[in-house]
Amino acid sequence: MHRILTDFRIDVLTCEELLNEIQEVSERPKIRSHVSDEELEEFFRIIYAFGKMVNITTNSEATIRDPKDLYLLSFAESTEADYIVSGDADLLELKQHKLTKMITLAEFKLML
Repeated sequence: MHRILTDFRIDVLTCEELLNEIQEVSERPKIRSHVSDEELEEFFRIIYAFGKMVNITTNSEATIRDPKDLYLLSFAESTEADYIVSGDADLLELKQHKLTKMITLAEFKLML
């Protein structure tokens, strides 16, 4: 994962909303049993060092199974992102939103 995040051929875009969600999800017991504090701290250090912080400027009106994920579609519209890389079944079910394709990390790795 670190190789992808630090690959200068790839623009890793993020936003405060996404980072807040990652922080919140990472505190769940199921996740904490697989991710150490050090690994989480390193992930955020890499994101802040290599990622590009972007503001959401669009309010998507898409229909989505989990409305909590609507901000990600707004983010994709705001940035004209090529991909959202996710393991979220609700997002992956969409396959594409406007210009943005929804793919898994495994699919993204195959493309590199």
